[in-house]
Amino acid sequence: MESIRLNKYLSEQGVCSRREADRLIQSGAVTIDGRIARMGEKITGQEEICCEGKLVEKALDGKKTEPVVLAVNKPRGVVCTTSDKDRAPNVVELVGYPTRIYPVGRLDKDSEGLLLMTNQGELANQIIHAGNLHEKEYLVTVDRPFNRTFIRQLQSGVEIKELGEITRPCKVKPEGERTFRIVLTQGLNRQIRRMCEALGYRVVFLKRVRIMNICLGKLKPGSFRKVSREELDELQSQLEKNRRK
Repeated sequence: MESIRLNKYLSEQGVCSRREADRLIQSGAVTIDGRIARMGEKITGQEEICCEGKLVEKALDGKKTEPVVLAVNKPRGVVCTTSDKDRAPNVVELVGYPTRIYPVGRLDKDSEGLLLMTNQGELANQIIHAGNLHEKEYLVTVDRPFNRTFIRQLQSGVEIKELGEITRPCKVKPEGERTFRIVLTQGLNRQIRRMCEALGYRVVFLKRVRIMNICLGKLKPGSFRKVSREELDELQSQLEKNRRK
């Protein structure tokens, strides 16, 4: 029987994205037939796979589950992982969807707004892959009024020393004396907060309002909706265009 990588298997079974699977494997949270799994390991799918102590159930009779893509308005204080150290509520429990789904990427605990959730591993991987230059738009408020220099610095790129990175040029539009919109094409850890801190400002409010062509709109905090067929078609079209670039 053909073998596949463990992270891909977990993704295809709707447990989590490949990136999250790698994190779980590395932390020792995944076992194969009772032993701790190793990074890069391959399996046949006939093994007993457990993730965070729970058995990963195979699709019945090899049938693929119905594709699910949801737009969720994640409230502040909710996390995107199931192993948060301070035991905060996680978004999977919040949504309570009958089919096993997982977040596409992350939105940190102190931030709110649009989060996509799916059971489609390949789709999740394509969206998460920052090299494809996918746009994500945020509404941000900082702790004090900013000036034009601050906006220009955000636009041109900011050095984040602790990550050893200079952020990509991005679009920034002032919305008030302390609020601005920013469109990123990369996803460094707590990127916007780190960018602002490097320039002497502290983020007091951060909401993601768009991922590529999917918009948050008037979706209320804690609620979700299915992504429409038209939105999904446009999303796939943009993914294909970005792959060609």
